[in-house]
Amino acid sequence: MHSKPVLVTGATGYVGGRLVPRLLDAGWRVRALGRSLEKLACRPWAHHANVELVQADMLDPGSLKRAVEGCDSIFYLVHSMIAKQKRYVDADRHSARNMAAAAARAGVGRIIYLSGLGKSSHAFISKHLRSRHEVGKILQAGPVPVTVLQAAMILGSGSASFEILRYLVERLPIMITPRWVHTPSQPIAIGNVLGYLSGCLEHDKTVGRTYDIGGPEILSYKDLIDIFAAEAQLPKRLVFPVPVLTPHLSSLWIHLITPVPSAIAVPLTEGLGVPTTCREDRIRSVIPQQLASCRETIRLALDRIRQEQVETCWTDAGALHPPEWAHCGDADYAGGTVLECGYRVRIGATAEEVWQPVVKIGGKTGYYFGNSLWWLRGILDRMVGGVGLRRGRRHPSQLLVGDALDFWRVLEVDASRRLLLLAEMKTPGEALLDIKIEPVGDNATELQLHSRFLPKGLGGILYWYTLYPFHQWVFKDMLKAIAKTIGKPMLSEPKRFTTKLPAVCKLRD
Repeated sequence: MHSKPVLVTGATGYVGGRLVPRLLDAGWRVRALGRSLEKLACRPWAHHANVELVQADMLDPGSLKRAVEGCDSIFYLVHSMIAKQKRYVDADRHSARNMAAAAARAGVGRIIYLSGLGKSSHAFISKHLRSRHEVGKILQAGPVPVTVLQAAMILGSGSASFEILRYLVERLPIMITPRWVHTPSQPIAIGNVLGYLSGCLEHDKTVGRTYDIGGPEILSYKDLIDIFAAEAQLPKRLVFPVPVLTPHLSSLWIHLITPVPSAIAVPLTEGLGVPTTCREDRIRSVIPQQLASCRETIRLALDRIRQEQVETCWTDAGALHPPEWAHCGDADYAGGTVLECGYRVRIGATAEEVWQPVVKIGGKTGYYFGNSLWWLRGILDRMVGGVGLRRGRRHPSQLLVGDALDFWRVLEVDASRRLLLLAEMKTPGEALLDIKIEPVGDNATELQLHSRFLPKGLGGILYWYTLYPFHQWVFKDMLKAIAKTIGKPMLSEPKRFTTKLPAVCKLRD
């Protein structure tokens, strides 16, 4: 056991969420950093004896200073592409400066940073890759030694790159693609990325060095399409590259076909026009490990998906920002009146029995009634740049705070009592879906569906009242369908209810 903790930033993200348990297994003490303690506390490793959870924001130097104190090493795994979208370059720049300064003041021994492959001098380098290189330079400009690992496409169940590839191949037997489909790349399995990251702590030779990391093969995206189709037992896909399809246009197509929104697809696809192959392989002799081929990686990822054992997903990343009025009702400072629609029903079942269908809502299960309407709402959201329904859920019967659930984000999970969802769809306001379960006697439970909406301007008010009749219809029949799913009788018909929201609410600390 090492005396000083290792700080893992982005601990609820795709890479960080998998690195923490690997470090724990190797005997390291880990301080896991995230912007939400609630989200951190729901991770499977959160209650490990050697884990310390710390809340901090990379853009807040004060919180970062407290987070790094006493740490021996820092894994820098944050990226603002999801949280800040178009403003991610500035956000990443400021985050790196704050980390470099905080690490220097705290006397941290080293920083390990996961960057991207691709020559910064290339004429067509994307803004995304340029930003990744800039972050590395900012960190290296400080007095703390920095190890930089430069990776190309990371493949594994749940990664954004893998999900784009999976949906394109599964849904499109014929593809009209940009010319970058033939650009050489050297993808690497997430397991090998974790091996290199954790291995850096064990090898002092890596301190202050920069390494290219990649898999054992150099392939084109067309090669990956062929391999995936074969491993998924699909017919060979027909691919026709054309010069007129730009990376930006292809990213919009990816937005419509895959669960990855355009805000993420654009920077990822723009980077595919630049060769991302290793120019050296020195790290293989420093941290030797068996490198998985792309075929092996895709096969394993598909197996994990079929077995519903996806450890982390690209949707895990991002801040959790519950609106203040989610906890305190109708607050003057929040901008006006909170509109609501609530229905409840009494069912002859225990709270635990009612919870079973509630916790499975969305994803492949659907919403128990009006699934075509939910599907249509997802399509409309996708067409205007929203996340839509394709994100699905991480697990069919388990939910954690911070999980993506179709176009919702899980804000609160209290088993057999409450599920609180925040809408991440495109709406002229902020929306919540609150599902509550309350025992009302021996073997009787009240199930409530309560929608709340804080409109923005006249457009938000019109939006709410346009959909209001559909809310009434869908909620009543959803309650009936859930009761039918449980197989227990309704003790009353679904009834409308309203809550008494406080007029004024103080800001929480």
